Amino acid sequence: MIITVEQFEEIVAEAFDALPKNIKEKMYNVAIMTEDLPTDEQLGKLGNNEKYSLFGLYEGHIQSSRIYVGAVLPDKITLFRLPIMKSCDDITAIKQRVASTLKHEIAHHFGSDEKGARRATTKN
Repeated sequence: MIITVEQFEEIVAEAFDALPKNIKEKMYNVAIMTEDLPTDEQLGKLGNNEKYSLFGLYEGHIQSSRIYVGAVLPDKITLFRLPIMKSCDDITAIKQRVASTLKHEIAHHFGSDEKGARRATTKN
């Protein structure tokens, strides 16, 4: 299913708005971004070379270690439109994938490893 950049950004905003208030209030110094595809540099950091296999990426300093890093640029959560679209058959599936990917990356922001982030993705 193909959706426009604007439609994708709206879906991401709706997914963020639907998060529990206590989660949103705890997020600090993090920007939620959208891009069509990850860059080669982003893929290289992960040891991944398949642009369409990555739905989202957290880049930054986890909340639990933030007091030790001093002044830093905002953390960044990026959701990738083209891989998400390619993996979904309809708008409902896109919305579900965006919501689960956003939760997954937020879990990384709070310090979860990959296993913990996967668990966060399956919570309501």
